[in-house]
Parts: sequence; C-alpha cells; structure tokens
Amino acid sequence: MSYIIAPPSIVMPEKMQSMRPASKWLSSQHALGVTVCSICAGAFVLAETGLINGRRATTHWAFAERLAELFPKIDVSSDNMIIDDGDVITAGGILAWADLGLVLVEKLLGQTVMLETARFLVVDPPRRSQSQYRTFIPRFDHGDKEVRQIQHQFHAAPEVQKSIGELADSVHLSERTLQRRFLRATGLKLTEYLQNVRIMKARQLLETTNGSVESIAWAVGYADPAAFRKIFGRLTGATPNVYRGDVRL
Repeated sequence: MSYIIAPPSIVMPEKMQSMRPASKWLSSQHALGVTVCSICAGAFVLAETGLINGRRATTHWAFAERLAELFPKIDVSSDNMIIDDGDVITAGGILAWADLGLVLVEKLLGQTVMLETARFLVVDPPRRSQSQYRTFIPRFDHGDKEVRQIQHQFHAAPEVQKSIGELADSVHLSERTLQRRFLRATGLKLTEYLQNVRIMKARQLLETTNGSVESIAWAVGYADPAAFRKIFGRLTGATPNVYRGDVRL
C-alpha cells in the first residue's frame, strides 16, 4: 500500500499560489491506487485535484472558511482532526501530522504497533477506542483500473444507490466480469465492500457528530434504520448507540 501526503504550508491560504503541477501529480497517483493525504493547508493542494469534491474534508480551523470559499464543492469540517475516506485522508492543524501518522502506522503495521507507537510518543491514539473494533482497510494497489474506479465511486459517494448493472456500465464491463474482477482484486463482493465503506463513514459520524442514528443511516445510504443497525452490529460487534457511548468515554 502506498501513501502520499500533501504537507502543511508556512504560507497563509490567502497568499497561497495555485499548485496545479502538484495537484495533477496527486490525481495521477490516486488513479494508480495510491491513497492521498493532506495535513493542515495541504488540503488546498488536495482540493485542486477535485478528488474531495462532494466529500467531507478537514483542515486547520483557521483555514476552513477560506477552503470552503475557494472550493465550494467540498464539505469542509473544521471540527474533525482526521477524516479517513479510505482512498483520501485529510488531517487538521499542523500537529495533526501525529494523528495522521498513527492512522498510517495502523494501516501498514496494525493496531498493536499503532498503540505502542502512541504510548512511546506519549500521545493519544487518533480514535480512543479504535482497538475495540475491526478496521476496514481497503486496498487500491491491486492493478485493476476498472475495479479501482468503482472503489473510488463508493468512497466518494457511498450514499448513492446504483445497481450492479449501472456500476458495470460506468466502467464498460459486463456485470459478471465486474463482479468476478472486483472479488479477485479486493477480496470482497461489491455489496460487501460498499457495506464496509458505509459503516466506516457511519462510525466517523457517530464519533464526531450528535446526529441521530436514523439521520446517520440515511446519510450513508440506508433508508431503513433497522437494516443499518443490523449491518452495523455485524461489522463492528456493537449497536450504533453503544459504539457512540464507548468512543466518547
């Protein structure tokens, strides 16, 4: 798995120049399966790629208004330290590099190493009760371009309802071919993968907002809250309300 980080800047956002060469390179690497990340004002470079249009993203609280003004298609959330969309990760202020670093340590080396690293650095883990739950770590470096395009669709807009036929048409494959290649590349069926993406995003909303379980279910693509609770419990081992209570202890 590969990661690229757009670092912080010592230049204030109102004086930052466009960085099209850097953003174009980030886009090209993302298309090849690299997970792209940003810290603090690095979000402005990431924003130029268009990859976070329609998504939630974070940056330093003092830069959030400017980011939203320049890139109105982004749902800028200055309250979050880390927003992990799987293929795109954004972090808040300059010192959020520690939180992002721990997230990447966990993805690359596992939760045990991440927690030991946090203890050694004398910092809190990025999500306090992360170790209680199975983490969904999608892979994008499998080399199947069409499958990766479907993954990117899921991560960018998990709430959008598309049939397998519509997904297959979007990458010019037959339904059977798409399903076979998707399972081979990701280890999951299309529906299983989308469920994992939706629950990953639901967990983030439970951790960082006060929205009702019903509103969160709707936000991630479930019209039936009962079905959402069932899938959430199967993938996390806890009900949404219990999960929210545990992570806020």
